[in-house]
Amino acid sequence: MPKVMLITGASRGIGAATARLAAAEGYALCLNFRQRQDAADHLLNELRSHGVRAIAIEADVADESQVARLFEAVDAEFGRLDVLVNNAGMLEPQMRLENMDKARLERVFAVNVFGSFLCAREAVKRMSTRHGGIGGAIINISSIAAKLGAPNEYIDYAAAKGAIDSMTLGLAKEVATEGIRVNAVRPGVIHTDIHASGGEPDRIERVKSSVPMGRGGEANEVAEAILWLASGKASYTSGALLDVSGGR
Repeated sequence: MPKVMLITGASRGIGAATARLAAAEGYALCLNFRQRQDAADHLLNELRSHGVRAIAIEADVADESQVARLFEAVDAEFGRLDVLVNNAGMLEPQMRLENMDKARLERVFAVNVFGSFLCAREAVKRMSTRHGGIGGAIINISSIAAKLGAPNEYIDYAAAKGAIDSMTLGLAKEVATEGIRVNAVRPGVIHTDIHASGGEPDRIERVKSSVPMGRGGEANEVAEAILWLASGKASYTSGALLDVSGGR
């Protein structure tokens, strides 16, 4: 039976690129999405047309009951979970902290922080040898913003990703003897439509001069790092924060 990977926020960008690469490497897949039903269905049909065993489940990772339902769907379909990719994330329009209200902060932290914690919790329950599992890998998608701070744009998003870095380090130590490796990938400016969510679709063109490599990254370049961390080639790697950021 193929290994099973659950990717949250899999309908677009880095999530979709990871799904395609994982499928090519023989994984069975659960594609999680929240809003983009059409995109998720298109990806699901594409994968199935190539013989990949895959399902798509709508769930808001910020909602504890929906997270439970998501993982129950994985249990019912596959009966196992080998890799969790905590990819679901969001940001709000660019602004300075003095203009941010509590509602915005709650939205940003609910998806980027609480969602990742809830999904990691459910994955540990299934993977940990302490709970009868056979081990596995959790890959959290952080951001180079956690290191840079994203001033004048979205320091709330940067702070949320900083929390993911800390969770990665702590959880990696917590489950190290239970067969689970926990790592994070910190993408830099990547060609996805998340920049439009921040109100600047062409943001990469503006900031690419600050990238030592002089360009934005591609979603597939991040996916390659994720698949390496998920694989046996990274068998002695846990608690790592892997920057895929063009040298920033």
